[in-house]
Amino acid sequence: MNTSLILQFLKDVAANNNRPWFQQHRNDYLEAKKEFERGVAEAITRIVKFDPSVAHITVADTVYRFYRDTRFSPDKSPYKRHFGAYIAAHGKKSLHGGYYLHIEPGQCMLACGNYYLPTNILTACRNEIMGNEEEWLRCVESPDFIRLFGKPGQYKEEEPQGFGLSLLKTCPAGFPRDYAYLEYLRMKDFCCWHRVDDNFFEGEAWLDTMADVFSVAKPMMDFVNAVIDDYE
Repeated sequence: MNTSLILQFLKDVAANNNRPWFQQHRNDYLEAKKEFERGVAEAITRIVKFDPSVAHITVADTVYRFYRDTRFSPDKSPYKRHFGAYIAAHGKKSLHGGYYLHIEPGQCMLACGNYYLPTNILTACRNEIMGNEEEWLRCVESPDFIRLFGKPGQYKEEEPQGFGLSLLKTCPAGFPRDYAYLEYLRMKDFCCWHRVDDNFFEGEAWLDTMADVFSVAKPMMDFVNAVIDDYE
C-alpha cells in the first residue's frame, strides 16, 4: 500500500477541509481512496487465512464513508481526516465484532473487538465471563495480549494501546463487588487497539504483523461474539 500518497492527501484535506478545495482535488481523493481500498483487499485476503468467517466480505462492505455526518457535531468540517475499514463477518454496522484498520497522520492503528454494546448484551457478556472465567482469562491475560493491549483501564483511547474504551466507575448493578476480576465486569465495550507508525502499512510486510496482532485479539473477540450472536 502506498501510504505516502494516502497520508499526504489526509494532511492536505486536514489543512483545507472545505468543499471548494475538495472539489478541486477530487482526483487526489480518488487516488488515495483507491490505494487504501487496495490495502483493505489485501488485508481481507490475509485475515481469511486465520478467520474464514470473513471470506464473503468485500472491500465495499468494510470501508467507511469519507464524508462526515455533521448534524450533531460542533465541528462542521465536511470531510474526515482518516481512512477506516471494519472487516466484520456480519457487516460493519453489526454488533458482532471485527477487525479495524485506521490510517491517519500520527494516529494509525489496528483495532479488534466489539464497540459499545446494549445493556442487556453487556450483562450477558459479564455473566459469561463469570461463568467461564478460566477461558476468559486465557484470552485476555496471555503474555502476548497484555503486551499488545494491556489491561482494562490501563491506557486511554489516545494512548498507544489499550483494552476497553470506557469502564464503569463502580461495579455494575447485580454483580458482586468483591469479584476477583471486577475490572472485566466494569467494561462497557470489548475493543482493543494497538497504534502503529505512519509507515506501518507501506509495502507488504505489514500484512504478517497485522495478522499476528489480530490473531492475539481474536480469542477475546470470539468469546464475546459467541454471546452477541445469541441476540442478533
